[in-house]
Amino acid sequence: MSRRARPVSTWLAATLAGATLAGTLITTTGEAASATGITEVPVGVGTPPLTGTITLPAGTGPFPAVVLVSGSGPNDQNETVGPNHPFLDIAEGLAADGIATIRYDKRTFDYPASIDPRTFTPVEEYVPDALAAIALLRHDRAIDPRRIFVLGHSQGGTYAPLIAKRAPEVAGVILLAASSEPLGRALLRQTRYLASLPGVIGQRATGELSQVARIAAEISDVRTLEADPPSSVLFGGVGPAYYLSGLRYHEVAVARSLPQPLLLLQGDRDYQVTVRNDLDVWLRGLRGRKGVTVVQFPRADHLFLDGTGPPTPAEYQVAGHVDPAVITAIASFVRRIGRRR
Repeated sequence: MSRRARPVSTWLAATLAGATLAGTLITTTGEAASATGITEVPVGVGTPPLTGTITLPAGTGPFPAVVLVSGSGPNDQNETVGPNHPFLDIAEGLAADGIATIRYDKRTFDYPASIDPRTFTPVEEYVPDALAAIALLRHDRAIDPRRIFVLGHSQGGTYAPLIAKRAPEVAGVILLAASSEPLGRALLRQTRYLASLPGVIGQRATGELSQVARIAAEISDVRTLEADPPSSVLFGGVGPAYYLSGLRYHEVAVARSLPQPLLLLQGDRDYQVTVRNDLDVWLRGLRGRKGVTVVQFPRADHLFLDGTGPPTPAEYQVAGHVDPAVITAIASFVRRIGRRR
């Protein structure tokens, strides 16, 4: 019998999915140059084309470039969450440091009706379009094809090593709050944390904790998922194939096998992807591997916005900008690795 998981509330599902609430999409309708000389060039990524933007620094190039791969949920090209636009901040900040970027909507944002939940997997969600973005940059005369980097945030960081493995020409891999904890376990851990908070957030999470525990168990058991018909609709509106693929993918092992240098960035106030449950797993698995740089930011949350006190999803609804130190760390890594090639 096909099991159809009753979804948790819209509020909690969005909170647990990385706070990737689709907000206002910022796009450019033509090539535009800012007062600082930064140029935004609209592009289409993949087939059918996703809405994307190449951001170029002032000058003539060729420039090093970073492909920005966003996290879970139907993100737009700026990773818009409420009034915040982390990928726009990173693109503009890197351009000011002489580094180009390409960012693009996810296929789940531009073409949600094209997704077949029976066959959809995280590999399909992240890898083909990132490879298309890399190929686009390699054929752009403004970009140095020897200095293209992949940057993944959250679940995008989980799959950034696989993207680099399938595009060995990339110069390096940058992981921002990259998750390594299995999805079901992370889902339950985050809900328990939210349930510990005072006020409405804690009350809502507490009320849905038992249901989330059932969902977490359902998407974590390989044998149960294998027995499910492909048409079963599980948490997030996807089928068993999505969760089976995730359980069979070993991101840390893939990262360890790469020849490219790695940069891992982590906010210590991140309750979604945490030091203990994620970063430490990466570091244990990468112990002894050369070319690994790690930078932690004591005040940063999951979006790399600075704050104080216990982190909550409410802070994502307060306008802010990515910590400039994060952009500096990325730029320093790109320049250092780029000089070696």
